[in-house]
Amino acid sequence: MSEPTEAPVEHHRSRREMARTGSLVLLAVLMTLFAVLNVKKVEVNWIFGKSNTPLIIVIVVSLLVGILFTHFAEMRYRRKR
Repeated sequence: MSEPTEAPVEHHRSRREMARTGSLVLLAVLMTLFAVLNVKKVEVNWIFGKSNTPLIIVIVVSLLVGILFTHFAEMRYRRKR
């Protein structure tokens, strides 16, 4: 005897899930375009020396430094409260 086959479970996504997925796809496309359009090399003074670096690297490093400063400033603010 063969075992009964289970009916496939249908999963319907809510509008919120679809909007979130669409937003993430759009963000990924925009980030990719941003990276592709900013590959020109620029001269950067890295405090300890100069180098020619792709502009996207400079932007990402600046973003990460800003995120770190914000994180530590928030931690310090929370401790004082």
